[in-house]
Amino acid sequence: MSKTPITVAYGDGIGPEIMKATLRVLEAAGARLAPEVIEIGEKVYLAGNNSGIGSAAWESLRRTRVFLKAPITTPQGNGYKSLNVSTRKALGLYANVRPCLAYAPFVPTRHPAMDVVIVRENEEDLYAGIEHRQTDEVYQCLKLITRPGCERIVRYAFEYARRQGRKRVTCFVKDNIMKLTDGLFHRVFDEIGAEYPDIVRDSMIVDIGAARLADTPERFDVIVMPNLYGDILSDVAAQIAGSVGMAGSANIGDQCAMFEAIHGSAPDIAGQDLANPSGLLNGAVQMLLHIGQADVAERVHNAWLRTLEEGLHTADIYREGQSHSRVGTQAFADALIARLGKKPEVLKAVSYTEQAPLVLPTPVRPAPLDKQLVGVDVFLQWRDGTPEQLGPQLQAVAAPDLPLQLITNRGVKVWPQGFPETFCVDHWRCRFTATAGTLCFKEVLALQERLHAQAFDVVKTENLYTFDGAPGYAAVHG
Repeated sequence: MSKTPITVAYGDGIGPEIMKATLRVLEAAGARLAPEVIEIGEKVYLAGNNSGIGSAAWESLRRTRVFLKAPITTPQGNGYKSLNVSTRKALGLYANVRPCLAYAPFVPTRHPAMDVVIVRENEEDLYAGIEHRQTDEVYQCLKLITRPGCERIVRYAFEYARRQGRKRVTCFVKDNIMKLTDGLFHRVFDEIGAEYPDIVRDSMIVDIGAARLADTPERFDVIVMPNLYGDILSDVAAQIAGSVGMAGSANIGDQCAMFEAIHGSAPDIAGQDLANPSGLLNGAVQMLLHIGQADVAERVHNAWLRTLEEGLHTADIYREGQSHSRVGTQAFADALIARLGKKPEVLKAVSYTEQAPLVLPTPVRPAPLDKQLVGVDVFLQWRDGTPEQLGPQLQAVAAPDLPLQLITNRGVKVWPQGFPETFCVDHWRCRFTATAGTLCFKEVLALQERLHAQAFDVVKTENLYTFDGAPGYAAVHG
């Protein structure tokens, strides 16, 4: 049978050890692979490439479209980009899928019935990486949530649940505060979820959702989240299931896919044959299913479960009096290879059938809405007095048809009728809104010219629009 080309990166820290163990297991299990090895990570960063990946590596990834990656180390200091984020965004890997399953009683956990899959949006949110320093005291990171991005990840979560025979999909958001961005994610979740009447859907504010996930994960099945929440809570879920070192991760796009462990490169134990290869092995099982080698995935996964059952454990999960033997990285791989063809006797054996990767429809982009300019938020660096002094100065440069409506500091209204107790920094949002309802952009430019003429330091402006008459900006209360 023909072999499937895959791109392999051994990574940094414990990466080479766990990749060696993983590839030995895959070969022994009969995986039909043709690996292409690339260099990424710390060496590439330190050689002057701030993304940690070179052109030859990109060529391999775009050719094979399948990436098995060990953890990498990003050097400390400014200017180095996250290789994971760069890879996910460049290759369109919009869905991060992280199964978090308990293996009690062989791996200690307070939640022996836990079986949760976290589906995390992978490309946008705060991970867009758009940050600015705006004043001496204030830094900004932009949170970008798009309708196409929400539609793709939400539909993926429901399709995944249906294909895997799961019964519930839960959405975690913070739309009581971020009403536009997280509000969009929640709204799309409800719209698309209505198309899947066979699957129960519910939503939670992320803070209480996280608390319940940590306390009673048994109540959850599939959880879909924006990028940042998903990144944090998938690690939490993996850890409370037993160990973050055992969880694998799939990053899925329409054309490419990347598979990895969710843990880092752990340089403190590198080269000591101590690392648990299970996370990367479980990522590799997801890869085998993705490329149509379900028979091999089943053999590897069941042998891995049997190895856990027999108490052959690496240092991170070894427990005196409970585990049978404490083994190193390569000995764990040897033990797993010796059990290929066997199934677990206590833990539930897996049974995989061949399934093509999920192919989702391209989100339909509706006709543009009626977009009208109705005002502008002007952000200033200013530290020459109080809000009561700033307000009249700005009123003096406003125009009758574009008056100053309010001033906020870190989102809190401080003028008019602010509280003297409010602590202010040197960053002020000054909202000007049109009296006639709509505005010509020349009036915005004229306002900025007047502000500059009066020596105001304008660090940013944000136009205020309505879309089919609905405000496209957050209201300020107070």
